[in-house]
Amino acid sequence: MKHFFNRKDTIVTEALDGFLATAGSGALARLDGYPEIKVVLRADWDKSKVAIVSGGGAGHEPSHAGFVGAGMLTAAVSGEIFASPSVEAVLAAIRATTGPAGCLLIVKNYTGDRLNFGLAAEKARAEGLAVEMVIVADDIALPDIAQPRGVAGTLFVHKIAGHLSEAGHDLASVAAAARAAAKDIVSLGISLSSCSIPGQAHEERFGAEDGELGLGIHGEPGVERIALQSASSLVAIMAERLAARLDAGSRYALLINNLGSVPPLEMSLIANAVLSSPLAEAVALTIGPGHLMTALNMNGFSLSLLKLDAGREAALLAPVGPHAWLPAKPVRQPVVIAMAKPAIGTATKPASRDVAAERLIRAACQRLIALEEPLNALDAKAGDGDTGSTVATGARSILERIDTLPLADKAATFAAIGDTLGTSMGGSSGVLLSIFFTAAAQTLRFGATLPKALLAGLDRTTFYGGAKVGDRTMVDALEPALRALDASGLEAAAEAARQGAEATAAMRKAKAGRSAYIGRQLDVADPGAFAVAEVFAAVAALFAPA
Repeated sequence: MKHFFNRKDTIVTEALDGFLATAGSGALARLDGYPEIKVVLRADWDKSKVAIVSGGGAGHEPSHAGFVGAGMLTAAVSGEIFASPSVEAVLAAIRATTGPAGCLLIVKNYTGDRLNFGLAAEKARAEGLAVEMVIVADDIALPDIAQPRGVAGTLFVHKIAGHLSEAGHDLASVAAAARAAAKDIVSLGISLSSCSIPGQAHEERFGAEDGELGLGIHGEPGVERIALQSASSLVAIMAERLAARLDAGSRYALLINNLGSVPPLEMSLIANAVLSSPLAEAVALTIGPGHLMTALNMNGFSLSLLKLDAGREAALLAPVGPHAWLPAKPVRQPVVIAMAKPAIGTATKPASRDVAAERLIRAACQRLIALEEPLNALDAKAGDGDTGSTVATGARSILERIDTLPLADKAATFAAIGDTLGTSMGGSSGVLLSIFFTAAAQTLRFGATLPKALLAGLDRTTFYGGAKVGDRTMVDALEPALRALDASGLEAAAEAARQGAEATAAMRKAKAGRSAYIGRQLDVADPGAFAVAEVFAAVAALFAPA
């Protein structure tokens, strides 16, 4: 597994300095004890309020330094990657932030953290400082374990304690509220991969078709290996186990945490799955989805729930200084606004039948669907690997609507196909083909022959798209094919399309389209041109003499 770093022994200090250099406001600072003492703290702290100190091993960013600021942590103590900070580092943070109001340590339930934070607390008390400690053990993955792990639900405690401190509450009340909240949090994670540590050899313990339920934020094994399945199915498994730990009739805050490398697209899909599950009935507030307490590059997510009361809800909704905290939001169903109706004169023509037109459309669409994987493989060498999926999506959308097409009216059929492709395909291919069929439809309405109309569509497509013959795009096959169709017929068009597609393999550098962004030379045919040639071949075969 590859990583960006300079030296193993300076990863954390360099990362913390990069974080502080880009924090922007000047409200954060660090103690001067590098490399042994790694403490980020509020630069504006005056020790008049209860200090809220947390921390742990690095690798969970933005936790913990990312949550230092007004309304949350006063200081964060970092160890090396996945290693508890030392007693001396924790004690340095306590001394730097604690005044007469005292200090609350918030500790995740791991042996190293409990021991190092605990001994630091004892030493601080011996120095006359008022220090309390709350331990968070929110992970429910291992139900029979005597010491449940502390995971992302710890952030609820950070937020509640930070809010109460900012409001001026004393140490006893802040500590009591934090302990009570910690007891009312449940969390569960799932991942499709373990995490890899920079500079260390990594061997993935997961198979290609499985993941793990309940693994820890350091990559330690979870409760069970689980087969790869749909996101909704995985969420349903998690929701069932979490729901069993909730109090009936109570309201909860839900924190949706990205454990490292899940793309934002998938995290939003996961959020939708959670809020479509029975678990949603209890959820009143959401935090996330987003990176809150990660496990380096783990490809997984976790769900944490906190039982709400008026005080906790007010604390979660209160604004804070740290940008890493994602504001709590009430659950809302998506607002749907009706699309505007077409202008007068552009109404859709009613469905009608034309056997020959339907055979042609079906043949072309079925050929494109059959080519999905070969076109994707071809595009993977020349672009972003999605040409096959894109054109297959468009072809399927046309087939799904074929019974609604006005097939007896060629112009209206072209217009309908243009509308369908523009809506269903997306990307540049969808809009280019939509322009092609829409412009061809306009020309047909003025009495042009089919070949002339298709050439008119190509003219508008190249005008807007910018590609021409020789640029290594679908135009290299489409333009000679349409000119041959106009001059000599379908068989000649299919041959011209084939020759045009084959010629693109010798064009070492694309001048238009996604392939133009690739610096290296290419040695395969353009997938768009190849698709055009295959469609012409399929249609020519369909109408060839018996």
